[in-house]
Amino acid sequence: MPRISDRGKSMPESPIRKLVPYAEAAKAKGLEVYHLNIGQPDIESPAVALDKIRNLSDKVIEYSHSAGNESYRKGLAAYYESVGIHVSHKEILVTTAGSEAIIFGLMSCLNPGDEVIIPEPFYTNYNGFATMSGVKVTPITSQIDDGFSLPSMEEFESSINERTKAIILCNPNNPTGYLYSQDELESLRELVLKHDLYLFADEVYREFCYDGKEHFSAMNLEGLEEHVVLIDSVSKRYSMCGARVGTLVSRNKALMSTVLKYAQARLSPPSFGQIAAEAALATPASYFEEVKDEYVKRRDLVVEALNKMEGVFCPEPSGAFYVIARLPIDDCDKFCQWLLEDFSHEGKTVMLAPASGFYATAGLGIDEVRIAYVLNTESLTQAMEALEIALKEYPGRK
Repeated sequence: MPRISDRGKSMPESPIRKLVPYAEAAKAKGLEVYHLNIGQPDIESPAVALDKIRNLSDKVIEYSHSAGNESYRKGLAAYYESVGIHVSHKEILVTTAGSEAIIFGLMSCLNPGDEVIIPEPFYTNYNGFATMSGVKVTPITSQIDDGFSLPSMEEFESSINERTKAIILCNPNNPTGYLYSQDELESLRELVLKHDLYLFADEVYREFCYDGKEHFSAMNLEGLEEHVVLIDSVSKRYSMCGARVGTLVSRNKALMSTVLKYAQARLSPPSFGQIAAEAALATPASYFEEVKDEYVKRRDLVVEALNKMEGVFCPEPSGAFYVIARLPIDDCDKFCQWLLEDFSHEGKTVMLAPASGFYATAGLGIDEVRIAYVLNTESLTQAMEALEIALKEYPGRK
């Protein structure tokens, strides 16, 4: 029998999606499952994007330019200008979601065997993208008791060696919801310049900052024009996860020329997705105001409910739509599976993401879960009630 590649064997499975068979089995038994495990909002996509797709008159769905439709890239440049990021359309490359942007960026900036530093817990698929690129992830741990703020520069310094070539930062953060401040990013700026590193800035949750706090883009860090690689996506901004359209943005001309070669090899990003994404650029400001207000209500509901539960601690996030909570449990993977296999309350149960999968350091996050507050407040209320009862009944409660 032909062998599977070592790279394939080392590819991690998604902790977000690995419990799907158990959720399907629970539904087959007649249970209602509240999906808080994945960042799939129930927010409606902008009407302008949906209407554009419904009313398409194109007779042929053609390839686009490998860098993406020029009209869309020019529209994106105008969007970035509106949020204080000054780039031209030639410094923007459209990708098949933000995932492809990260993969292309890693393969263009790092050699196999090189290392990238990422504060943990981090978006679990960074592990997969690094594996695909032959890159080693070096984690630096942020602490739940500090709200998952940026680790100290001393911790970064101690993790840098001759193989270190980049840092990845998701801001606002998935999975913690932490919003990194301008001061924290300025500290990283000094480190990046000192060691001549790339800084991958995953800013797909830019629109979702709360409590009067504002997002500061890494693209606006002075002196890092050749260093910053911006990763972006329409998935969360417009609740268009299935469009699969993202962007890689950089002022580094050599990098953009290299990324384009990867883009040419895959021909072009999705045509339908680009059409919808370009139309979405005309989304009125009122849409984002309403969405932000809704997420604040959901965040407050979930955080308050969690912290009222006996033995539970959840820091309040300032961005994105996730929280990580510490629970009085022995093992988050066992607990999340138990919720789907053995627990129900009034015919309902909850699907969560085990936080162990968001850490690269073995043994961390074992008593933590990530919760995506992407459902309406009524569903979230029911889910929190079920979770509180589940914690009382769980055999492995600490």
